[in-house]
Amino acid sequence: MKNPNLNSVLNKEEFDKRDIIYMLSLTDKNEVENLYYRANEVRKEFCGDDVHLRGIIEFSNYCEQDCLYCGLRISNDALPRYRMTKDEILATVEHIHKAKIFTVVLQSGEDFSYTKEFISDLIREIKLNYGLAITLSLGERGFEEYLEWKNAGADRYLLKHESANKKLYSAIHNKQSLDERIKHLVYLKSIGFQVGSGNIIGLPGQTPDDIADDILLCKSLINDMASFSPFIPSNDTPLCNVSKADVQLTLKTMAVARIVLKDAHIPSTTALGSLIEGGREKGLEVGANVVMPNYTPNPYRQNYKIYEGKICVTDDPLACSGCLKFKIESIGRKVGESFGHSLK
Repeated sequence: MKNPNLNSVLNKEEFDKRDIIYMLSLTDKNEVENLYYRANEVRKEFCGDDVHLRGIIEFSNYCEQDCLYCGLRISNDALPRYRMTKDEILATVEHIHKAKIFTVVLQSGEDFSYTKEFISDLIREIKLNYGLAITLSLGERGFEEYLEWKNAGADRYLLKHESANKKLYSAIHNKQSLDERIKHLVYLKSIGFQVGSGNIIGLPGQTPDDIADDILLCKSLINDMASFSPFIPSNDTPLCNVSKADVQLTLKTMAVARIVLKDAHIPSTTALGSLIEGGREKGLEVGANVVMPNYTPNPYRQNYKIYEGKICVTDDPLACSGCLKFKIESIGRKVGESFGHSLK
C-alpha cells in the first residue's frame, strides 16, 4: 500500500488507527521533525505556552500489587519500605505551596493501610490550609472511596491503563484485569474527577498497533490528562533484564498523542528525564505541557523505586521547582500561574 502524504495526515482533524500507526512508524529524520513541529503547533493552539507544574509527594512505597515491571511490587523483598505520616505529608504540601505550585499530587503504591477516612481528612486539610488542586494517584481503590474523596475536595485522579492490549496487560499484571481498570476510569470520570491515564512505552511484546490503541483508548475515555512514559527496568523484578524504551519512539508517541488528543494535558515525565539527559525538555518540545517536580522528602525519595536510575533522587527536593523553572524558560516556555485544570 502506498504511504499517504505526511502533511495531509498531520493536518487532519480526526485520525483513525492507520493514521496513528503511520505517524508512529516514521523514521526519516525530516519527517520525524515535521511530526514534532506539528505536535508543537497543536500544543500551542489548544494549550498555550504555559507549562503546569504539579508537585508530587510519593508518600508510601508499599503496594499490594505484583506487577512484573515495577520495583514497588509486593514480591520485592529487597526494597526498604516506608510510609509518611500525615504531619510529614502536610509539611511537604507547605513547601509545594511556598514554591507557588498550584497542584499537589498525592501518590503511593496500593497501600490500604491509608484508609478512606485518612485520605479524606488529608484532602480537607490541604484544601482548607493551602487551597491547592489535588490529584490522587493511589491505584485501584473502592468506588465508595473515590466518591468520598471527590466529595472531600479532590480534583483529579491519575490511573494509567498501561496497555490497551488485554493479553499484554495480563502478562504484566498478576492480580488485575484491563476490563476492571477501564471500569474504574469510567467511574472516576462519571463522578466528576478530571481523569488521567496513559501507557508505558517499551513493554516487552508491545507493537505500534498496541500504542495506537493506547492513544485511541485515551481519546475514547475523554481523558483530561494522558501520560506516555518510557519503560525503564527495575532490579529485583522479572523484567530487570529487558531493554529500556527507545527514546525516539517515546517522543513520537507523545507527539502523535498531542496531535490526536489535542487539548489533553500531556506530561513530560521524570522517567523520560531519566532515560535521556534533557528528556523533560525534549518532551516539552514535542507537545507536552506538564512537568511534575518531585517533592518527596529525604530519606524516602530514593526508595520510591519503580525503575532504576531515577533522576534527582539525591537532590534537595526544595530545589526541584527552581531548577525546572529555569529549564522551562530556557526553551522559550513559561511556568503556568493557574491551577491548570482540564481544558475539556
